[in-house]
Amino acid sequence: MKNIAALALISTIALVSCNKKETTKITKLDPKTGKTITVEVPADSVAKVAENPAIKDSAGIFKQTFKFEKGKTYPLTTYQRDTKTMTDPKGQTMNGTSESTDEMSFTMNDIKGNVYDLTLNLVGKRNSQTAQGKTVIVDTKLPIPKEDDLKMIWNINKALTGNKLNVKMDTKGNIISITGFDPIYAKVSTAVGTLVKDANQKASVVASLKESFNEKVLKDQLSKIITLIPKKGVKVGDKWTNSENADPTGSIKVTSNYVLKSAGNGIVEIGISGGIPKKTEKKNQGAITHSLSSELAQNGTIKFDQNTGWITNQNIKVVTTQIESISDGKQTQSMKSVSNTAVMVNPSGK
Repeated sequence: MKNIAALALISTIALVSCNKKETTKITKLDPKTGKTITVEVPADSVAKVAENPAIKDSAGIFKQTFKFEKGKTYPLTTYQRDTKTMTDPKGQTMNGTSESTDEMSFTMNDIKGNVYDLTLNLVGKRNSQTAQGKTVIVDTKLPIPKEDDLKMIWNINKALTGNKLNVKMDTKGNIISITGFDPIYAKVSTAVGTLVKDANQKASVVASLKESFNEKVLKDQLSKIITLIPKKGVKVGDKWTNSENADPTGSIKVTSNYVLKSAGNGIVEIGISGGIPKKTEKKNQGAITHSLSSELAQNGTIKFDQNTGWITNQNIKVVTTQIESISDGKQTQSMKSVSNTAVMVNPSGK
């Protein structure tokens, strides 16, 4: 009888243990109060965090580093969709949508000291435009378009893809060098030569490419995407701000306000807001007043893998509004343009 009772007791304890789900604690920002809170969530809903993750927590302060596995490839696909609506003085509207996708990836070859040897794979490029019910697509994974004005773009994009660049980057995300551009420039020159026979025109196309696709430009673009957390580190709830020129003169600046929303559950999530405050310029010419107002607002999230430090997803919405008006003091005519833009990295679905 005692054995039966003991077995019954053990069975009851086992049953209770099975029913009691394991939980783990995570730190996040409370959207209602703006304060950091610790909450318990089911352990099976949280990604497993390595003992020594790339984005580390030391006394509540998170710093970003990178931990890549040899031979492993990390995706970096950027996608942008812009939908523009223009309203004329009579209230009639015109809509247009453009999309662009740059598919890239990084392969980790080796590490010496604290410097990674990486291969940047240029996988594919896609552009599309839709207006008045018609869509045109230039995609390197599709055949060359039939339209003459699109053939040049496809040829250049096709020559750009399928190539590799060598990247040296340290474990803190500082890009030391990017090399291997010259063979790509030569490949583009050859591709352009199949459509353009004039040597000067061909040289002009290649020169234009070199201005927009070079080590300095690519370093700057990649750095803005893959490293966001300040070097000194931040706590959950901490905020920081970056600003950059929105025009060549530097008179207009885009402000990006960041906040570390959550960390410690395998994913580090950063919120972004800000933009360009509304600015209005007026010019008078006799009795005519010409005014132009514009503003930009951005809002979204960026997520990083806590174990590797690599960006897993970015989804930012940007709204740009511009109103142009002409007035003679008696009547005013206005033209309004609104752009809704989605700026994504490694989009899970568009």
